[in-house]
Amino acid sequence: MNVYLFDWGDTLMVDFPQNTGKMCEWETVEAIAGAKETLAVLSRKAKIYIATGAADSTEQEIKSAFERVELSQYISGYFCKENIRLEKGTAAFLNAIISTLAIPVTNITMVGDSFVKDIEPAISVGITPIWFTPNSVQIAPDNIRTIKRLSELT
Repeated sequence: MNVYLFDWGDTLMVDFPQNTGKMCEWETVEAIAGAKETLAVLSRKAKIYIATGAADSTEQEIKSAFERVELSQYISGYFCKENIRLEKGTAAFLNAIISTLAIPVTNITMVGDSFVKDIEPAISVGITPIWFTPNSVQIAPDNIRTIKRLSELT
């Protein structure tokens, strides 16, 4: 079984910088362009989980935000500070997820927009990283796959 771990803010849903508090309570929520189509395709052959650093939202509140943009039906579960009890951006956070999933690390791919919080920790524990850089001109190391659009995953 293959697994995709996706970051939440600015990877699958727009993180509007002017908004504060829980995303599920924001007046406006929006999926990233291509998220629904990409998750629909990927979920046919892999399990999809969210691995987020959102510290002020519970697992249910995160799911609620995904329900509002019609992505929740593709997601098998949500890993966050509430249920992992660790900060995202660390090897320990990802190791806790690996332990929970109980599958070989070689079957896991991490997709995220933050090199420091998504890509570096994934590399450190042996997870395949994919750096989502829709607006970035940063150059990735040669061994890191980058994508500009989520549809590049399908």
